[in-house]
Amino acid sequence: MKEPTVAEQKSGPKDAYEMILEAIDAGLYQPGDRMVESELADRFGVSRTPIREALQRLETQSLLNRDGRSLIVASLDHNQLAELYTVRAELEGLAARLAAQHAAPEEMKLLRQMVEADKGLINDAKALSRANRRFHRQIHLASHNRYLLQQLDLVHRTMALLATTSLAAEGRPELTIAEHDAIVRAIETRDGDAADDALRTHISKAFETRLKLDSQRE
Repeated sequence: MKEPTVAEQKSGPKDAYEMILEAIDAGLYQPGDRMVESELADRFGVSRTPIREALQRLETQSLLNRDGRSLIVASLDHNQLAELYTVRAELEGLAARLAAQHAAPEEMKLLRQMVEADKGLINDAKALSRANRRFHRQIHLASHNRYLLQQLDLVHRTMALLATTSLAAEGRPELTIAEHDAIVRAIETRDGDAADDALRTHISKAFETRLKLDSQRE
């Protein structure tokens, strides 16, 4: 039987933090939902102390807001959404540019495999959304810049506050895969300018689609 690693043996704030964040990202907790320590502790099978510390950390990162004495999952208004996508486009574009410069051949091969595999997920928006996050994460890693990676992690944690995926929009899955293909082709040819442009275009189109979806719900 495999022995647990040191990280797996720990049951500190980081573990509780990741579990709560993943639950928000999965839609188990929606913007406006209250985060109750006792309920979270029961759900995740940990004591209330690491839950409390995780909630404090999430509040510091503006992923949770105060509502009286309670903490609730934050929501993003129009201006916050625009600010988030602006920063995301800048950081992701830089990641693609650096990936074009520094990605190992094996990393390029993996990105290409991801694009090809995603073609089989066109009719499953949720699965494609998860694959999309993995694809972007791989580009971040291929940039080989730890400081950029830290900032992108924060941006993508905030993206968990978006209750729906733009990939649910009609026609968006096919366009997303085509945009991913353009990004990978630029990285494969070591064209940093083209990779940056392709990634920024991809984020812009995703933002445009999200705005349309939001307007239709109002």
